[in-house]
Formats: sequence, structure tokens, C-alpha cells
Amino acid sequence: MTSSTLLHLDSSISPAGSVSRALTDRFATAWRARHGAAARYRHRDLAADPVPAVGAAYEALGRRTERKGPLPPADVATLVDGPEEAREWALTRPLIEELRAAGTLLLGSPMYNFTVSTGLKAWIDRVSFPGVFLDPDSGERLLRDTRVVVVAVRGGGYGPGTPREHFDFQLPYLRAYFGNLGVPAEHLHVVTAELTRAADIPALNGLEPLAAESLAAAGEAVDGLAATL
Repeated sequence: MTSSTLLHLDSSISPAGSVSRALTDRFATAWRARHGAAARYRHRDLAADPVPAVGAAYEALGRRTERKGPLPPADVATLVDGPEEAREWALTRPLIEELRAAGTLLLGSPMYNFTVSTGLKAWIDRVSFPGVFLDPDSGERLLRDTRVVVVAVRGGGYGPGTPREHFDFQLPYLRAYFGNLGVPAEHLHVVTAELTRAADIPALNGLEPLAAESLAAAGEAVDGLAATL
């Protein structure tokens, strides 16, 4: 893992007019300009090029691996049994190695039905392979120095004190997931843009000024993080 490596994931199903894509692109552009030509950058569009859902062979290989304790990805291949498991591991290993190599993970996450998109969930399920984010010798978390920037976009309002605060299964889920994966809380940075559909949902009409304020604050937060990470 190097600090000058950025893994950029977009998960919005909207190819045009996506607020999360605009904000992640704003971060990535500024980050790449700051780090220069030597920086490594990888972009994955989890909607246009979806990660296949895990299957029974993935689970079988995962269970067999978990019984061995933490293993480096290269050693997992020695436990593969049959062509289906080989296929699952071939789909999985590159995603794991990308995440292990990233100094910063940039994640565009619009809210769908109160949680993350199916494309993002499929990526999460696949990279969550047993033991591959632990040091086999020391047991230390390999993502302990990784910075994660979550750009969370919501059409309505789900912030503290709002009527729908408890409908938010997006950010609590992502905080719990990355914390469990070994990313320290202080390295998880969340940028939120809310009420992005205030102009086209009748129930939200009149909240456009709040939406504009939230989007402007999100843009400033993205710029600040891109200047420091």
C-alpha cells in the first residue's frame, strides 16, 4: 500500500447527472493533480461494469480458507478445488489486491432504498474474503493506514434530527463495514450531500435552498480532503 495510490469506485446507476459521480470526479481530479504523474489511479464503475455476485463455490473456498487462518492471496490459490472455485477466485483476487494496494479508497455511494446500491454491495461481498486483510504473521490489520472517503448522496434528508434519521441504513452500514475490515475510524471520511431531489419530488419542493447548501458544503469538503490525503 502506498499513499500515492487512489482506488476510485462509482456505484451510481445514473451515467449522467449523478451527484455522487460529479463529487468523486471532483476529488479524483484534484487528488491526481496534487500527487502528479507518479501517482497510481484506478477507477471502477460498479454500475457499468458490475462485479458478479458471489456464488456457492466462493463460499466453499472461503470456508476452506478460513479454517487455515489468515493467508496472503497467493496462497489461497493453492486451496482452490475445481473450475467453479477457480473462476470465483479469478474474479475475486484482483479486487482484493486493488484494495490492499490503495492508499486512499474513494467511494461514490448514492442511497437506494435506504442503503447502498446493489453494485456496491456485490463489490463488498466479493472483497470480503476471509483473512486476506490480516497479516498472516502478526495478525495486524493490513488496512490500518488506508484512508477511505465515502461520498454519500441522498435524494431526501436523513441527517441528525430529521424525521427519517432512523431510515439511514447506508452510512451506519458503511461505517461498520470498513471498521470491521480494519480501517480506523479516524481514517474514514464521510462527505454527505442531501436533498438532491428537492427540485423534482413534490414532497420536497421548497427545500431547494437547503439542497444547494448541502451540495456546496459537500463540494468544499471534497476539496479539503483532496488537498490533504
